[in-house]
Amino acid sequence: MNTRIATSLMLASTIALAACAKKAPEELPPPPTETTTQVPDEVYAGAGVGTQQHFSEAVGVANTTVYFDTDRYNIDSEDSAKLQTQAQYFSQYPTLNFTIEGHADERGTRDYNLALGERRANAAKNYLVSVGIPASRIRTVSYGKERPVALGSNEAAWAQNRRAATIVIN
Repeated sequence: MNTRIATSLMLASTIALAACAKKAPEELPPPPTETTTQVPDEVYAGAGVGTQQHFSEAVGVANTTVYFDTDRYNIDSEDSAKLQTQAQYFSQYPTLNFTIEGHADERGTRDYNLALGERRANAAKNYLVSVGIPASRIRTVSYGKERPVALGSNEAAWAQNRRAATIVIN
């Protein structure tokens, strides 16, 4: 009797599985069509729009960061030229958002350097807003002296660390 039940269950399971089997479609869908889009000359093959690499290649690495004198946060003519180049890039790609990071050298207290880094980031942001980039696309952050790019306790290292760096976040 147990073998009859077991056989019946196996037969029922086999029929149920056979009913669930998918059938091949009568007609296959067409293969995907190849679309070609024109890529502007300023879009680089190795980096997609919205990446830091694309931004750096498009504006030039030297134009991604503005540098400041000791205890200063004013935008001079060299800085405004760099920021103007950035503004042209961000005008061309209006969906990109970005962060301006304010930095200071190692001298001064932590609180002083955080405040100075914030003023530097805001000075760069205010310039970009003044030339037409919406403030809603720009975030600022101050790292003070916490993220130096140059290690050392000399004027050359300090000069590299007094900066406002633009970072694409999309």
